[in-house]
Amino acid sequence: MDKIIMKNLSFYGYHGVLPEEAKIGQKFFADVVLYLDLGKAGREDQLDATVNYAKAYDIVRESMETKRFKLIEALAEDISQAILRQFPLVEMVDVMIRKPGAPVKGVFDYFGVEISRERDK
Repeated sequence: MDKIIMKNLSFYGYHGVLPEEAKIGQKFFADVVLYLDLGKAGREDQLDATVNYAKAYDIVRESMETKRFKLIEALAEDISQAILRQFPLVEMVDVMIRKPGAPVKGVFDYFGVEISRERDK
């Protein structure tokens, strides 16, 4: 399966269980992989044969910056479902959300989730 890869997207959002997270916000990172057949796009060099990744980026940005979720699991689900709704060519999507400022005492790079969702057939 072919892929369109959007790696290490950075956003400021207000997701989290704690009241401070919803008030102050923090930085989040996302990786999104779209699975689809890119053969026609490669042969014909036409945008309508693929997914416009600028539009896909806007969907991710909207979920990350304008919506609020307690759980990053819900944020990832929202992004995956929006991608599948908006782009009929996408057969499957992987979404990884990283939260480097998670309110956990300890030393770490980030806490995160990664989900995969397929189009219902």
